[in-house]
Amino acid sequence: MDKITFKPEGAEPVEFFVLEQTRLNGVNYILVTDYEDGDGEALILKDLSKEDEAEGVYEIVSDETELSAVAGVFENLLDDIEFVDAE
Repeated sequence: MDKITFKPEGAEPVEFFVLEQTRLNGVNYILVTDYEDGDGEALILKDLSKEDEAEGVYEIVSDETELSAVAGVFENLLDDIEFVDAE
C-alpha cells in the first residue's frame, strides 16, 4: 500500500495510506486512510493539481452529492470497504 505525505500550510505534515484511486468526470480522486490495517478514518480527496505542477494539490471532498457519487465508485472497486457517516 502506498503511503503519501500531505504538507498543509501552517501545519505539521500528515501521512496517509492510499487505498484506491479513480477518475470520475475527468477528475482524479484518491481514497486515503490513517491506518494501514483494520478500521480507520477514511477521506476522499480530489486532485486539483495542474498539469505543470511538480507536487499534487488535493482537497477533501465535502460536497454531499459529489461525496456520495465518488464513495459509491470506491465501494464498487473495493469489496471490503463500507463507508459510514462519522456524524
